[in-house]
Amino acid sequence: MKRSSGILFPVFSLPGKYGIGCFSEAAYRFVDFLKEAGQSYWQILPVGPTGYGDSPYQSFSTFAGNPYFIDPEELIRQGLLTEAECEEALGDDPDAQAAAPHSLPDIDYGKLYVKRIPLLRKAFARSGHRETPEFKAFQKENAYWLPDYALFMSVKDAHGGAALEGWEEDIRLAEPAAKAAWAEKLAEDVAFYEYIQYEFMREWKALRTYASDQGIKIIGDIPIYVSADSADFWAHRELFMLDERG
Repeated sequence: MKRSSGILFPVFSLPGKYGIGCFSEAAYRFVDFLKEAGQSYWQILPVGPTGYGDSPYQSFSTFAGNPYFIDPEELIRQGLLTEAECEEALGDDPDAQAAAPHSLPDIDYGKLYVKRIPLLRKAFARSGHRETPEFKAFQKENAYWLPDYALFMSVKDAHGGAALEGWEEDIRLAEPAAKAAWAEKLAEDVAFYEYIQYEFMREWKALRTYASDQGIKIIGDIPIYVSADSADFWAHRELFMLDERG
């Protein structure tokens, strides 16, 4: 039996200049470090989109990825964003850096919540991905969860971020007619949420492939809880013990 070891280090703890660790160059360099240190595992925390409290164990989906982990610099390389746009939206506060130049910065989740999604919407508007064979293949491969998740998040946005229990009864209960009406009304938002999942999964797969090639196994990324305010709960009530009102 071969003995092996690894390090627990969440993706969000990686260094970076855009407010939170992500699938950036720093992630690849950490894999290199693990290999050089003779490690076999990189244990992370679940990578799903975080809900209230910004906890990786309170996710809006079992299947989706956290859009905060999309690398802004990759979107700059694709020509979808500019460095100035990323700096304006997500760059570190120079006053805070001057006041405590040697401190480890905290993640400002409030700032990310307000700034990151609008920035990703800019990238989406410029991407043209929705017409590519790669994106269409991604939609087909993930049809068992992607449309429900994208619609759930779009309806949530339309309700000002309110929890599922605060929605109108027909859409709260995911009645087919209500889902169809909201999907038509929010078609552009649904497309956006599908796009950011495409970009997340593309970057996540590339990082996992690199780690595997270096002999490093990534573990701990699978969610072990599902929130009552989640796409899974909303779209698959048959899996839960609920009364007639959900």
